[in-house]
Amino acid sequence: MKKILLIYTGGTIGMRENPETGALESVDFDKSLPLLKEVRALRIDVETVKFEPAIDSSDINPSHWRKLAEIIAANYDRFFGFVILHGTDTMAYTASALSFMLEGLSKPVVLTGSQLPIGKIRTDGKENLITAMEIASAEDGNGNPMVPEVSIFFHDKLLRGNRSTKSSADRFDAFTSFNYPPLARAAVDILYDREYILPYRPDNKLKLHLSMDNRVIVLSLFPGIPEDMVRGMLSIPSLKGVVLRTFGSGNAPQEEWLNDLLREASAKGVVIVNITQCAGGYVAMSRYETGLHLQQAGVLSGSDSTVEAALTKMMRLFGDGLTPAEVREKMSIALCGEF
Repeated sequence: MKKILLIYTGGTIGMRENPETGALESVDFDKSLPLLKEVRALRIDVETVKFEPAIDSSDINPSHWRKLAEIIAANYDRFFGFVILHGTDTMAYTASALSFMLEGLSKPVVLTGSQLPIGKIRTDGKENLITAMEIASAEDGNGNPMVPEVSIFFHDKLLRGNRSTKSSADRFDAFTSFNYPPLARAAVDILYDREYILPYRPDNKLKLHLSMDNRVIVLSLFPGIPEDMVRGMLSIPSLKGVVLRTFGSGNAPQEEWLNDLLREASAKGVVIVNITQCAGGYVAMSRYETGLHLQQAGVLSGSDSTVEAALTKMMRLFGDGLTPAEVREKMSIALCGEF
């Protein structure tokens, strides 16, 4: 039997509806997951760890990512794979962060959750949990983990964690990977697409990166964005990095003041990465003059990265103590399939 560690952080999957107010509230984890006996029927030996208290995913921060990474590292040799139950709102941030924090990962780390509490009759939590467990315990013909990377399983798709984003607040199919194919699809059988899964590397040694520097911001451009607001954000004394969300294939207004502010910030050592506001597609700043001037101001291309991946990658790199020049270099290199 494969040994899987189930880590419960919180989220809708472990909640129940208050009969008086109708609001969802946390309940005791052990009472909310009677499905473990069904998981064992899959010949999976499950142990559990739970956050005390459970965390609403809106409250997740880098200290929780550190705790998750430490739990995985402390149990790395004892378990074949790991399943993390997590609220949906920030699941893609956590999956992205862990992909960068767990360098050299060669075991499955599958995040999942649900849109309805697991005790509701129409819950999606039961299928998500059991399928995530099955994926975390799946092996190839050589007995090696089938999906040795951080992923998200939701509804019927397994997605690379740092390629995923929450795309719906109310559909069961809540997550999308706009620029990368699913790693697997779950129907009658679970069909894995090995072409898109990171290869298993038996010589990999797990290396933790536990420091996450959160002195970074996301700046979304919009028509008519005021100069003083951009100036104020780029003038924050402690600012180290900016994820700049631009139009189309990486375009921005050709306002002289905007170019000057970006150039000044880059010269001071602020790393600015350009990603598109479009759900799909990638940044190509040399395609139009409206993007070329960003490149000339020192802005980097984020290619087809998600906001979650670009932000958490930058946090990890600055957390490693790298210089701005070193961070700029690493941001242009795919570390674990993020672009």
